[in-house]
Amino acid sequence: ITLNKHRAAGSDRVHEGDVIQFFLSRPTFDEMRGIALPQEKPAENHPDLEILHEDGDVLVFVKPAGLLSQKAEENDYSANDWVIAHAVEKGLISASEFETFRPSVCNRLDRNTGGIMAAGMSYKGLKVLSELFRERTLEKYYYALVSGEVRAAEEISGYLEKDEETNRVMIHEYPGRNRREIHTFYEPIVYDREKDLTLLRVHLLTGRSHQIRAHLAYIGHPILGDLKYGNALVNAEFRRKTQCLFSYKTVFPECALEGISGRTFELPVPSDWPVRGGTV
Repeated sequence: ITLNKHRAAGSDRVHEGDVIQFFLSRPTFDEMRGIALPQEKPAENHPDLEILHEDGDVLVFVKPAGLLSQKAEENDYSANDWVIAHAVEKGLISASEFETFRPSVCNRLDRNTGGIMAAGMSYKGLKVLSELFRERTLEKYYYALVSGEVRAAEEISGYLEKDEETNRVMIHEYPGRNRREIHTFYEPIVYDREKDLTLLRVHLLTGRSHQIRAHLAYIGHPILGDLKYGNALVNAEFRRKTQCLFSYKTVFPECALEGISGRTFELPVPSDWPVRGGTV
């Protein structure tokens, strides 16, 4: 605490025009705000995730289905925790540096959706990546395995309304209060007649919560394994506990981050899906 740029004593009297300043460490400030400092997990609890690209600014990696993107509760372990632990283990950042900067994921995937994620490992990386995701200047593509036969590619539109209490969304045909316009493009890759499942490529044109899952269910093609919007009987038949939705491709535009500028990262269909390839 300073008074007029000098260390203040408890007996100082203040007058009109005096300037009082408080200097708090980041951990103290966060504690006062009720935000806990990220804790690095021990190495033995640190999962071995696939890294697609790494430099001083950006980390591009693969989140497995079942792992949270960010904490929902205090004791959760998330992809964000993994990023921090990875940075600490590799000596990219020290605990004291958390006071001024923290590595962080810049996009989110639902807990039971796997695929490509990106994290800012420096202030510059975090700033540029956040802008790319916020302004949607990058392109994101997904694989989705759905019930029924999908015969042709199509762009579908609608209006999404989210219920924050139940964490569910509803799709509507017409606009209304608290409804956000959505656009989803999909094309079939292969239809397995015996299993009655179609593997789709999905281009996320707008990025709303649960958009792909709810939109495909709305048109009668729910994603296999989706416990919230899916078909319970089909899920039970294939014994799926995680949904067959996977962020397989991210196309970065030309940007200020040399390591990823203009690059495309792409992955195959997950090996544990009951339908993985072929042609329509």
